[in-house]
Amino acid sequence: MSELAQPSVSVTPDEVRTYLCACVAAQAQLPADQIRTDVPLSEYGLDSVYALTLCADIEDHYGMEIDSTVMWDHPRLDSLAEALAGLLAPR
Repeated sequence: MSELAQPSVSVTPDEVRTYLCACVAAQAQLPADQIRTDVPLSEYGLDSVYALTLCADIEDHYGMEIDSTVMWDHPRLDSLAEALAGLLAPR
């Protein structure tokens, strides 16, 4: 993974999780508070095409490039949020 821009402040896993829930809710056409972060995204009918779309959205939102395999390595929003927050931590 290579970064386009290094964030100047830390982003917490909770902040990332909130962003991801909003993205998934929009795609699944559900209220964000109905998105469970401990279940696989596939349970919301989200497929591999959406996973790539979500990767692009994450890249745009946070100004960084991520490897698309992050979605397969972290199929639940909880683990994905933790992984992304770690990658977004200022160095």
